[in-house]
Amino acid sequence: MSDEGGNTSLGRRAFSRSRSHFADRITADGWDGWPVEAGRYRLVVSRACPWASRALVSRRLLGLEDALSLAVTDPVQDDRSWRFTLDPGDRDPVLGIRFLSEAYDRRETGYPGGVSVPAIVDVPSGMLVTNDYQQLTLDLATEWTALHRDGAPDLYPARHRDEIDAVTAEIYEDVNNGVYRAGFAHEQKVYEEACTAVFRRLGLLAERLAGRRYLVGDTITEADIRLFTTLVRFDAVYHGHFKCNLRKVAENPVLWAYARDLYQTPGFGDTVDFDHIKRHYYQVHTGINPTRIVPLGPDPAGWLTPHHREQLGGRPFGDGTPPGPVPAAERIPVAGRP
Repeated sequence: MSDEGGNTSLGRRAFSRSRSHFADRITADGWDGWPVEAGRYRLVVSRACPWASRALVSRRLLGLEDALSLAVTDPVQDDRSWRFTLDPGDRDPVLGIRFLSEAYDRRETGYPGGVSVPAIVDVPSGMLVTNDYQQLTLDLATEWTALHRDGAPDLYPARHRDEIDAVTAEIYEDVNNGVYRAGFAHEQKVYEEACTAVFRRLGLLAERLAGRRYLVGDTITEADIRLFTTLVRFDAVYHGHFKCNLRKVAENPVLWAYARDLYQTPGFGDTVDFDHIKRHYYQVHTGINPTRIVPLGPDPAGWLTPHHREQLGGRPFGDGTPPGPVPAAERIPVAGRP
């Protein structure tokens, strides 16, 4: 299976996700040895990975494109994990490496764990800094403020942090990671418990969002980013591939409108590549899909239909403004968007 957002393991009974091994932090004061510095670091992602997609959305919303360069891996891994076969010569043009594992090796030779995204690499040394997907976006929001664009939103406002933390903990346990527990279950009972928990939590989230535009407060926060990256993949891969098929997100009026609202907000949908998402899940997880056939559907055109969530009020960017146009080199190819 793929290593997305931390190493993964599959025991006899249930899927589990381990903590990130490399948890150094890049901070304003550099207390961990890694100071925030424009141009020094490179963010490595797969557009297929929901954990990496959090970083993509945060980076766009905060306007960090010029300060934190981006490397996008091939969505289909080989036995050496994430590879830079989308780039000329099959090498990342900045780091000069063919596989993300090379940056891991420069950090810790012979590291026995998996190679996961998102990852931030120190460009001068070519060495991995962090693969801590849980902390990474929080630091982008709070430690990189000197490099934020004018009008950047506050994605982790101090007055709401306790509530955001509580909401995202529930989302992580039952939804973000829950779909994986269902998809990789090897026993019927384990699968049923995980799948039931996914839809129980989605039902509670729909109740929460029925009368409010965003999960916490009246603006987009880290909580919305973390839920969105699972919802946008749900009908395309989790519903069929991971057997989370009690209902589609598109069959829940509240969640479907909420997800479309975010998708149509600059910084969200313009980071999503449905082609990468589908090819990764259906071609890499051969234990689930041994034929590696990628389904044609669902039609993504629905993501662009009116959602009417603006009637609930809310201010997407708070006192800030939307991000600017997507850099030309980072635009999603036609095959990956509605």
